[in-house]
Amino acid sequence: MHSDKVKYSVKYKLFMLSATVAVPFLVMVVYLIYAMHSYSNAYDTIVSNMTVANNYNLNFKEEMDESLYKLVVGSVTFETVGDEDGLKNPYDLIEDLRSEFNKLIRITTDGESRLWLQILMRNIDTLEDRVDDIRSNLEAENSYDMNIEMLDNNIYIMTELVQDNIQSYIYYQTRSIEYLTEQLNGRVHTFTIFCGILLLLMVFLVIVLTMMIVGGIIKPIQELSQVTGQISRGNFSARACVDTNDEVALLADSVNSMTESLEELVDKIKEDERKMRQADLRLLQEQINPHFLYNTLDTIVWLIEGHDTDKAVNMVVSLSEFFRLVLSKGKEYITIQEEEMHIRSYLEIQQVRYQDILEYRIDIDPELYRYKILKLTLQPLVENSLYHGIKYRRAKGNIVVTGRLSENAIHFQVQDNGVGMEKEELDKLCGEIRKPCKDTEKGFGLANVNERIRMNFGAEYGMKIDSAAGQGTCVEVVIPAILYEG
Repeated sequence: MHSDKVKYSVKYKLFMLSATVAVPFLVMVVYLIYAMHSYSNAYDTIVSNMTVANNYNLNFKEEMDESLYKLVVGSVTFETVGDEDGLKNPYDLIEDLRSEFNKLIRITTDGESRLWLQILMRNIDTLEDRVDDIRSNLEAENSYDMNIEMLDNNIYIMTELVQDNIQSYIYYQTRSIEYLTEQLNGRVHTFTIFCGILLLLMVFLVIVLTMMIVGGIIKPIQELSQVTGQISRGNFSARACVDTNDEVALLADSVNSMTESLEELVDKIKEDERKMRQADLRLLQEQINPHFLYNTLDTIVWLIEGHDTDKAVNMVVSLSEFFRLVLSKGKEYITIQEEEMHIRSYLEIQQVRYQDILEYRIDIDPELYRYKILKLTLQPLVENSLYHGIKYRRAKGNIVVTGRLSENAIHFQVQDNGVGMEKEELDKLCGEIRKPCKDTEKGFGLANVNERIRMNFGAEYGMKIDSAAGQGTCVEVVIPAILYEG
């Protein structure tokens, strides 16, 4: 038997199969998102750097050259240059350029681009020194020609050099974009090959796992189907052998347990049927008692010899009816009407023999005639009343048989006013009739009737005996109210 604790449930197996398919795809998707995000960030950074550099590439030289020219020719001063439209203070221009390109140095990762930024920063420092020289000359009121010469030979050359540095930086940033694109294309190519290989491996793995998992579910179910098919054909020794540690294994255990129970139940039913057949046979043998038959035939001969042919004929008819109902064509169940005719035939025969001591009355509700009863249910009780009750009474005895319907059950009573029983004798008899009839030492007929009723109708039905010494005995039989359909 498997444990009730499932080790690998069907749900777990299906989850593992799904995970085998989903996890690699999830890893590939995550990797692809990460690669695209990294490329996007790098691309955005380079484009942003190039935008900043390009703005200064277009405007810085022109603004610086114009502002310094106006200062040299005396149109403005360093104090008023920022107030003129289109002019900016050279020092402010230099500081803005230095500040922006310092930021670019911190975020630029390309080696060539960083080199040109460093050269640019040195040239910016040199340019600032040349601006200082012009300012000093202007404050010293040196000649106009000297300042123009410094402007041409120093400032214009330095701004040209700064512009060249910026363009070189932009060029190498462009190269970085190309390199980044090549890198991305290489990664995409590698990723494509990797995905193809992974896909092949995954397809192979999924096929193997699917065959294992589905086989671990379908094969046991097929085996269960074969076993249940054998059970349905009556082979209760069939057993399912499933060792999958999942719900199917528990189901197989349940089927095996059910089959074992069915096998035990069928064996019990067969044993009960065997006992009933034996009981029926023994009861039949009891009823075809040679002493009863001899005594009856002797009585018939005695009546014929006494020229009482009418009684003899009636007795032969009663004897014929008695044995016809005893045999009943091998039927186990007969109608209550037939059972009444049986006990009436029996009592008619016995009344001829015991006319001095026997009287009887049969009071069974005619409504009960269409219900079924086990053959030879009431006759053994009547016989018991006669031989163990009435025969030992010194006066005339009376046997009364009644039958009534009450709450889906039929109650019969066979009552006599014979010698009765002491309490100890009654208790012993009650104990005997509760045993299987093959184990009884006394009261076989009563035990047989009680056992047959309980085996056929259930333990809630059967027989009760009430008796008192000198007052008689009453035997009550209860059976279910079932219509006869034979």
